[in-house]
Amino acid sequence: MADALILIAEDEPQIRAILDAYFVREGFRTVTAEDGPTALQHHQMLAPDLVVLDVKLPKADGFEVLGEIRRRGETPVIMATALDEDLDKLAALRMGADDYVVKPFNPLEVVARARAVLRRGRREAASIKRRGPLEIDTAAHAVVVNAGDRRTLLDLTLTEYRLLAHMIEWPTRSWTRGELLDACMPDSDALERTVDSHVSNLRRKLEAAGAVGLLGSVRGIGWRLFAP
Repeated sequence: MADALILIAEDEPQIRAILDAYFVREGFRTVTAEDGPTALQHHQMLAPDLVVLDVKLPKADGFEVLGEIRRRGETPVIMATALDEDLDKLAALRMGADDYVVKPFNPLEVVARARAVLRRGRREAASIKRRGPLEIDTAAHAVVVNAGDRRTLLDLTLTEYRLLAHMIEWPTRSWTRGELLDACMPDSDALERTVDSHVSNLRRKLEAAGAVGLLGSVRGIGWRLFAP
């Protein structure tokens, strides 16, 4: 974590310099930007591990920058807001900010919050697998379907979860009923045709959440997950 690259997007030179100095002192690498377009250019070219983003940036404000960062991916973002702007805090969190700090802030607090966000992100990255619209949290045994603006947490049985978690590891492979039975129901005396019932129920739940065509049958073989 100590060598993580932090993008500091702040238009006030003194605050920018102080944050830069504190992050460097704590062992981080840094890059700075004084306006929105420069921040987005650095983000695209350098792929920072975390962005400290002021709301009141010139040329393109922090919300515009945050929106574009979220369109590009999931880079962690800590927003810096004014003391009396509660709406800014709520808007930042709704738009996908990972945390926020309130000006005037203690630079050590900003560094501490950055460490916490990076640790959280790395734990999540280790346990969360994403394929197409699917998001599987292997630690929580939870599956979310992202379809447009809708996020749906699926209500799966243990067998349905095991089937999906197994197939997502090889998203373009076709599986026979016997292979899925051995991998996901090893202690069961169920017949191979039982797999069809579980997969059919799983497909129904996926389609109801908006993931139509994601799980399909392969003639003469079995089942396949069609996820990029």
